[in-house]
Amino acid sequence: MMKKTLALLTALAFAAAAEAHQTNVGALQIIHAHIAAPAEGAQSAAAYMDILNTGPTAERLLGVEVGFASAALSGTVVDANGVASMGPLEAVDLPPGSSVALEPGGLHVMLMGLTRALAVGDELPGTLVFEHQGRVEVEFVVDAPGAMGD
Repeated sequence: MMKKTLALLTALAFAAAAEAHQTNVGALQIIHAHIAAPAEGAQSAAAYMDILNTGPTAERLLGVEVGFASAALSGTVVDANGVASMGPLEAVDLPPGSSVALEPGGLHVMLMGLTRALAVGDELPGTLVFEHQGRVEVEFVVDAPGAMGD
């Protein structure tokens, strides 16, 4: 009985932590906004999250703002010759009823010119800028490299 109680309490603690790191605004859900901890002395890092658009209207993520670096949306771009590479994006489309994952190897936020060291466990404020919803405040958590699929 003690093991079952402990397992239940552990599960509830994880559920509460996951719920605490989700931002809901209008039809948007921003889940686990996080930064993969960069190497010591690094001047850049990458941020990731999942964004759900539960509404009937398309939305677009236009940008990300943080006070400790320059931020740019990044993903796969194809040049006039059909060559694909990673590069800056003007926006990330969020069709109605869809989810978009910003994740390693795909869409992500590049954080360049870090003005402070980032340590695992840090919580840093940021702002997501959407076409219709406007400015949405989030907390980026610095995760250990490899955590959450990084």
